[in-house]
Amino acid sequence: MMFFPDHLKTYPKEPGVYLMKDSSGTILYVGKAKDLRARLKQYFAKSDSRPVIPHLLSQISSIDTIVVLSEKEALLLENNLIKKHQPKYNALLKDDKSFVTISINHKHPWPMVRIVRYKGKPPANALYFGPYTNGYAAKQTLELLRRLFPLRQCSDRELINRSRPCILYDLKKCVAPCVGKCSKEDYDGIVRQVIHFLKGNQDLVVKELKEEMERASEALAFEKAQALLTLIQAIESTLEVQSVEKVGAEDFDVIGLYRPYEEVFLSQMQYRSGKLIGTHDLIFPHNAQEDDELLASFLLQHYGEEKSLPKTILLPFPLKEGDLIASLLSEKGKKVSLLSPKKGEKRRFLEIAEKNAKAKFERERNHQDEKEHLLMTLEETLALVNYPNRIECFDNSNLSGSEPVSALVVFTAGQKDPKEYRKYKIHTPIASDDYGALREVLTRRYKKAEMEGSLPDLLVIDGGKGHLNVALEVLSFLNITTVDVIAVAKEDHKHTKGMTLEEIHRKEVEEPLILKGHSPILLFLQQVRDEAHRFALTFQRLRRGKKSLSSALDTLPGIGPIKRKRLLVHFGSLERILAASPEELLKVKGITKKDVETLASLKKSLRQGR
Repeated sequence: MMFFPDHLKTYPKEPGVYLMKDSSGTILYVGKAKDLRARLKQYFAKSDSRPVIPHLLSQISSIDTIVVLSEKEALLLENNLIKKHQPKYNALLKDDKSFVTISINHKHPWPMVRIVRYKGKPPANALYFGPYTNGYAAKQTLELLRRLFPLRQCSDRELINRSRPCILYDLKKCVAPCVGKCSKEDYDGIVRQVIHFLKGNQDLVVKELKEEMERASEALAFEKAQALLTLIQAIESTLEVQSVEKVGAEDFDVIGLYRPYEEVFLSQMQYRSGKLIGTHDLIFPHNAQEDDELLASFLLQHYGEEKSLPKTILLPFPLKEGDLIASLLSEKGKKVSLLSPKKGEKRRFLEIAEKNAKAKFERERNHQDEKEHLLMTLEETLALVNYPNRIECFDNSNLSGSEPVSALVVFTAGQKDPKEYRKYKIHTPIASDDYGALREVLTRRYKKAEMEGSLPDLLVIDGGKGHLNVALEVLSFLNITTVDVIAVAKEDHKHTKGMTLEEIHRKEVEEPLILKGHSPILLFLQQVRDEAHRFALTFQRLRRGKKSLSSALDTLPGIGPIKRKRLLVHFGSLERILAASPEELLKVKGITKKDVETLASLKKSLRQGR
């Protein structure tokens, strides 16, 4: 049932939050308003020119409201509901992007730097820098830190048990605190430099290193002085290639926004002590929020969980509730100002951020155009019935006939779509029967897909003519006629220059199609097939590893069925049992020190591959 404007007459005029739902009750959009009835009427007025609004309204079956006492309550409730329900048409920062941080466990005797992902508030036993909305940017930062500062990278257990330095010590990427190659004072000095570096105080780090180098030279410790000089030069080289802009050496962020169509492109640029230390680009597809609402939502989601806030956030325009949002962010201890300068140097920063957001759109559009052209060429070359927007590919894997599995990978609009990947355990009686395994998994998949209405446009099979025929038989048996099917296999014989070409087998075409090695279509199909092979092999290894681990536990002397059950109940998995410390293991009823030693021996043998 569709929602009609006449229904709005009974809605309240108080402040609150509204939830737009489809016929199944799924929340499509969450918004807030001073006057709920007046705000909702605006959606059905012809004056609203946002291109996504007609798509949203056509799906709405009902609108629920929650009345609150103030605008502040409405703002907070809206933010909480967006995080909880993740509506399609709201701006939403996913957990794996919003809360990726660089962490330093500074309270540990020998701290280390690592990337941490978390939901909600991070643990209080470490310092956190970020969050990075781009995981790749966090990894780049971590790699730079490990190249410049030789802190340990090993686990706590390895730190305690190691009797000689690892190879990182020889590569001068670790000072080997595990075997006493450096003093606590020297190690803490490196940790302090890392913290300064992440805070943007690189000049202070260089100054301290130069002072330390001079002291080393005066003490005739020339090898140490040379090592410090090399580190100083590396840091200065890094600083030279950074874009450095000064605005009173402040900590501030700049938000640029560009909305071409239904998508919104947002660029966040982070400046610490006046230096640009990172940029993060975000895309919000199918967004139905107004620009003011979107920025307010982003600020609350992104900065609401951040511990280290900038002093100032520059925005492309003033927010209606800017003072309220600034007040909420300032409750964390540091006063945060939201500014929208109209001229001067700070305005130039906003223009740069907007250009970054627009450049992101151009890159995405060009990339999308390339993918569309590739898929259209694929459709034409292979004489497909469908435009191959959704492509599915299967691959089977087994080791000498044991632990057979199959894996499904999905490409949507030419891109990997990992959330649609699936894993299958094969139940075919003869594990090495590749055709039988394929028949089983295709039957299971497409019987369900037909019921769900999630059939692919193109099915790619890793194999030859026989594998193609199996797939066609299964689809025919299930009375599915709308799916294109091809099989991709290497040729049986070699060609000149040692190159093995690929054969593409198609329905009702006797001779296989052979594409040139540099063909974009062939490279794309190989990418699809190789991804399926990788995913299947990873699953197969995981299954085999769990089986071998389970078998090893079953044969451990002194640990019978009762103790095994207690261990599994306590820790939840075999992997966690072996990862537990001796103290943790001894907490389990019936486990003795001898049992702990037995488990330690098992872990050691598994590490050595015996």
